[in-house]
Amino acid sequence: MVHISSTKEVPLVGAIPKHIAIIMDGNGRWATKRFLPRVAGHVKGVEAVRDVVKACVRRDVKFLTLFAFSSENWRRPAEEVSLLMRLFVTALDKEVKRMHVNGIRLKVVGDLSRFDAKLQQTIQDAEALTAGNPGLTVTICANYGGRWDIVQAFNRLRQDLKADDVVTEDQLAPYLSMAYAPEPDLFIRTGGETRISNFLLWQLAYSELYFTDTFWPDFGADALDESIKSYQARERRFGRTSAQVSDQLK
Repeated sequence: MVHISSTKEVPLVGAIPKHIAIIMDGNGRWATKRFLPRVAGHVKGVEAVRDVVKACVRRDVKFLTLFAFSSENWRRPAEEVSLLMRLFVTALDKEVKRMHVNGIRLKVVGDLSRFDAKLQQTIQDAEALTAGNPGLTVTICANYGGRWDIVQAFNRLRQDLKADDVVTEDQLAPYLSMAYAPEPDLFIRTGGETRISNFLLWQLAYSELYFTDTFWPDFGADALDESIKSYQARERRFGRTSAQVSDQLK
């Protein structure tokens, strides 16, 4: 199923977001504050992922998208990048069977060609195992960038265009890497930074933004509830007036 946009229908104030997208920031700083190697923060961050996935299932969130590794993260020290790759494989090996038993579908999006063959195969196997699961869809964005996503979508669309075609939003949207999901209702960034850092640039156009100083390893179910509470207090208008929204929801 292709979701063109989530801005066509106005959700009720107080509704649970269908799709939550998170930049999981602050793993390294969490470790540094505790005089631990940075990788210890990433290991602890995997535990936070597990907790937040469970919390989303309990709250009937339909889609959870996590920014695990950006296309810019290759600039980090080689040793840290290598450790992150190994941790990714280990986490997939440990978590996928548990996710499958609980009916969770796993997707991994991004330019996966840069990963080694073992990691690419592990990703393919995990996606195949969980493909038919009807519950929460967890998407991991790895070697992902929002600009890359738009460019790759256009290049794919271009192959299907006629010479005199004029490209529209509705034409391009199905070629984006997350066309299977509605656009995020709620975007969360942990770790105190207040930017979206090339994450889901197209998809976040109308998302509600929530920033917290909490480092990702400390972000659990209670912190998720705080972000959802903030979201539920907002009126989403998508360019309409409050009066129009009230009329539409009657």
